[in-house]
Amino acid sequence: MKTRGGWWHRGIDPSAERKAAKEARQVTFELVAEEWLALQAKKLASVTYDKARWMLSTFVYPRLGSRPISKITAPELLGALRLIEARGTHETAHRTRQRVGQVFRYAIATGRAERDISVDLRGALAPIVTTHHAAITDPIAIDHLLRAIDGYCGQPVTHAALRLAPLVFLRPGELRHAEWSEINFDAAEWRIPGARMKMREAHIVPLPQQAVQILRDLLPLTGVSRYVFPSLRSRERPMSENTINAALRRLGYGQEEMTGHGFRSMASTCLNEQGWNSDLIELQLAHAERNKVRAAYNRSTRLQDRRKMMQAWADHLDALRGGAAIIPFRRTS
Repeated sequence: MKTRGGWWHRGIDPSAERKAAKEARQVTFELVAEEWLALQAKKLASVTYDKARWMLSTFVYPRLGSRPISKITAPELLGALRLIEARGTHETAHRTRQRVGQVFRYAIATGRAERDISVDLRGALAPIVTTHHAAITDPIAIDHLLRAIDGYCGQPVTHAALRLAPLVFLRPGELRHAEWSEINFDAAEWRIPGARMKMREAHIVPLPQQAVQILRDLLPLTGVSRYVFPSLRSRERPMSENTINAALRRLGYGQEEMTGHGFRSMASTCLNEQGWNSDLIELQLAHAERNKVRAAYNRSTRLQDRRKMMQAWADHLDALRGGAAIIPFRRTS
């Protein structure tokens, strides 16, 4: 005889309870994360999306991917993040925690988790030490860098990317994901869709003559690919995010001296020192413009000015490479 307080007194169907428990076990972290990623593919820039997927699949899935998301504990998540910290990549550990938190909040919204355990880890990770991207800005040092790039003996596609980087000063992810369909040789323009930009807005890169020539020389090599700089392993994928930095190391430039991102700082610093209008520089760097009216005005009216600046910058780099005397000059345009 069943004792008082059995399932019939509590109004619980044991078979339904077992079924619910089985379904809960099947709702794994990876299942929910993949659903969340599918939604983000429509919202995030491709570079940001790829990085989010990389973080989850590399650092979280191996340890927690098969676990029921509702059963994962804060110490379990901390254990996965500690492995990232052990690599010395503290910023990646923090960003991975943020992505996991977004997955948990999606799980809560869809009724498959009750709380976001990532919030319990605030203060548990090593702090991020903010560092600036290493960059060379001294004219003589720039001359040496450009000459070193000219003498690079590695893969031709990597060499072309190295030569183009200082001319267009895009973010490394924007450069390596370049597609031939975005290049207009007749207009000497590279139009990058908003989906690939950090700020989610389409970006126009006026191409100086030197950049156009580099791309024309590269076309016979990679023109059959979707990507201007395809991976060496598969032309269906862009080159690795480490390719440019690895090439700089091969040229003898350490991480604390120069990085692929440093070409942006190089251009920004030098152009500001030469007196170019700061709005033009910020527009070409594709930094966010908080004033929406001013942003719309700038985008519609400053393209010709940016063309002049980009060509002048390319000519300036050629002059440095040629060993010309450095004469400071100011521009007010």
